[in-house]
Amino acid sequence: MQARTLPSTTALRVLVALAEHGSASEAAKAVHLTQSAVSKQLKGLEESVGMPLFLRNGRGLTPTEAGQIYVRQARVALGALEAAAARVAALRGSPHSIRLHVLPILGDRWLVPRFSRFTEQHPGVDVQFTTFVTSTMAEEADAVFRFGEGHWPGQDADYLFGRNVALVAAPQLLQRMGGIETADDVRRYTVLDHFQTPLRWSEFAEAQGLTDFTPAHTVRFGFYALVIRAAIAGQGLALVPRSLIADELAAGRLVNPNGLGFFSRHGYWLTVPNDRPPRPGLVVFRAWLLEEARALGPDA
Repeated sequence: MQARTLPSTTALRVLVALAEHGSASEAAKAVHLTQSAVSKQLKGLEESVGMPLFLRNGRGLTPTEAGQIYVRQARVALGALEAAAARVAALRGSPHSIRLHVLPILGDRWLVPRFSRFTEQHPGVDVQFTTFVTSTMAEEADAVFRFGEGHWPGQDADYLFGRNVALVAAPQLLQRMGGIETADDVRRYTVLDHFQTPLRWSEFAEAQGLTDFTPAHTVRFGFYALVIRAAIAGQGLALVPRSLIADELAAGRLVNPNGLGFFSRHGYWLTVPNDRPPRPGLVVFRAWLLEEARALGPDA
């Protein structure tokens, strides 16, 4: 298609609505047009493309192969326009309002308990937290907390903590199983794992010089918070950044037998897009956050 015949945003919205609802009447309700207007938009699209985008049958409208291609790209185009609109709208907002995407485990166990100190020092900064990002979310974050090695395209990254990883267990588990004198004793235990974290028992085994490391059993969780809860309940051994479980270690709910652990390549970072200057509120928050992280010490 030539540039002059590219579909309008209205046509793209109609296309997506037809794919999602399967009928012109329901699509018309979704995009706030009349049914005849929806049919006209579809007809114009199909004439431009030169082939049908939907099959008409007794069950409604089903996208053809060409229709599926157009629907996928229409969603991408509309999502990009929504994101651009949100960023432009943000420019009109308060420079002291910032939006942060936070990993749930980081927010729950480290950031939120400290956040009152920030609000006391900087009451004029409005911070909005979200705990997940979806592909259809239109609002972009001013900064994102991430876990990894520190390299993300288009992002400036500040290291916070997390590389110092401890092997931890509940005291009752060690008492029941006879304790842990050396890293090799870990083989006798159930270990607790998280599906998505880069922290792996293979990294622990490599750091401890263990070959052919196979624990007695492995239990995997979809949320890191559950790994920690299971460890406290005595269900197995866990690998956890020390800074996330400082309270449990201090209270004795978890112990670090013989100081076993390792320094990982992975940790927690604050990342900021490098294609635009940070908002004033973010500059203040970033400075406060790095000061809190430095207070953990150089080996955090």
